[in-house]
Amino acid sequence: MSLRLRLQTALKEAMKAQAAARLSTLRLINAAIKDRDIASRGDGGPEEIADGDILALMGKMVKQRHESARAYEEGGRLELAEKELTEITVIEEFLPRRMDAAEVDAAIAAAVAEAGATSIRDMGRVIAILKGRYAGQMDFAAVGPRVKDQLS
Repeated sequence: MSLRLRLQTALKEAMKAQAAARLSTLRLINAAIKDRDIASRGDGGPEEIADGDILALMGKMVKQRHESARAYEEGGRLELAEKELTEITVIEEFLPRRMDAAEVDAAIAAAVAEAGATSIRDMGRVIAILKGRYAGQMDFAAVGPRVKDQLS
């Protein structure tokens, strides 16, 4: 079942169960996906974005909510921070399991070997391979320095 279909099914179930918080989050996800679909069509791309793009979009949504929750906690707005953390829980249900440090290092080593990377100049190719295979499974902001370490 495609990710888009899983999201639609979960949305319908949340409506039936009258789970307001879950329904709100699922609607936010669907709205973001539709916005990206429209932008893709405007750029001459496909009608609908692929599952990998949806995973990347949802990963970005999780990251934004972590930052917002942290800011709310620092500002003493704990009820808003709790709302953000609830949204993170719902979004992460649809993301693949995060890879641990050893798995990330192994994936980087395999991508370096596949790309035939020998220097920092090849870093872009290695990261492109990783993004194609492991979208949503690793934090690419943290992967960059690790790739750099393996290439130097």
